[in-house]
Amino acid sequence: MKFETDLDFRNLSTPCYVVDERLLIKNLEILKSIEERTEAKVLLATKAFSMYKTFPLIGRYLSGVTSSSLHEARLGYEEMGKEVHIYAAAYREDDFEEIMNYSNHIIFNSFKQWRKFKERIRQYPKKISCGLRINPGYAEVATELYNPCAPHSRMGITIEDFEADSLEGIEGLHFHAMCEQNSDTLERILEVVEEKFGPYMHQMKWINFGGGHHITREDYDLEKLITCIQHIQNTYNVQVYLEPGEAVALNTGYLVTTVLETMKNGIDIAILDTSATCHMPDVLEMPYRPQIIGAGEPGEKAYTYRLGSATCLSGDVIGDYSFDVPLEEGQRLVFCDMAIYSMVKNNTFNGINLPDIVLYKEDTGFEIVKSFGYEDFKRRL
Repeated sequence: MKFETDLDFRNLSTPCYVVDERLLIKNLEILKSIEERTEAKVLLATKAFSMYKTFPLIGRYLSGVTSSSLHEARLGYEEMGKEVHIYAAAYREDDFEEIMNYSNHIIFNSFKQWRKFKERIRQYPKKISCGLRINPGYAEVATELYNPCAPHSRMGITIEDFEADSLEGIEGLHFHAMCEQNSDTLERILEVVEEKFGPYMHQMKWINFGGGHHITREDYDLEKLITCIQHIQNTYNVQVYLEPGEAVALNTGYLVTTVLETMKNGIDIAILDTSATCHMPDVLEMPYRPQIIGAGEPGEKAYTYRLGSATCLSGDVIGDYSFDVPLEEGQRLVFCDMAIYSMVKNNTFNGINLPDIVLYKEDTGFEIVKSFGYEDFKRRL
């Protein structure tokens, strides 16, 4: 995919994350169309994108949020004010009162966890719908770090450990077996889920397809997703939920950086004021190579540079890129698709400052939502 933008980043301080509201709305309209066509409910997975300045906008299109911790649940409750779902591999007892306060759905990772908390939920004055996360034992995720159904995974209940006689009070089943994938993968996963857990799905009020659906990607097969949703709805008479995170903010954001210095050590190297390990850790963890506007693959253009950070970590290297002209000190570079898994995972290793968070709106232009400094570094230590 070739990235282009009409935004002018020259007057922004760097590094900074910039989210283009116009692109976010484009994604939200696609996701809203799923709700309108199927009556499924789409939730924002805040683990991927928690820029709560945009939550009121997102709430106009989607049904709520799904969270993985007390703090995520509270953020969704306070800043969007719609449905709040939560799943964790285990819950802390001292968090659970607040979790119940903020949550509409609580999903448990095991029957043991369900038994531990179900009486507290039963006595709670608010109605909370409870579910279990199941592990179908099948996924097509190539990167082991992101495969929730890998051998020996702690995520969900396998069919071998499923207690069919312990479902009283359970209203839904949740599975998550995807990562950045198309709806043909979902179709194959559903076949396995139905084969193993179909008899229990008939007893449920809702089925949650989890996340990993790359719905707003250019080549995504939306019609197949619609067919999958309708099949489960019609077969089991249930409410279907989807929990995309990446798809909400996919390709809506940028990380703008400045070249601090250039040097040579067998190859041309450029030192940037941004960091892979601090500001886009998935570059090292996934790993992947983010695109830069106007740059090419190594050797594709006339001048190739290895881009690295000013941190002391020798492996803090973003990748090799080529450019039409030599890079110069003070030059801006713009990394693409930097809204997701960036703000939520960044850190202040080495005392490197966090990037500003900036929102671009059609009618008002750039708005600096938040800036960071020394105190943000200090109070974490």
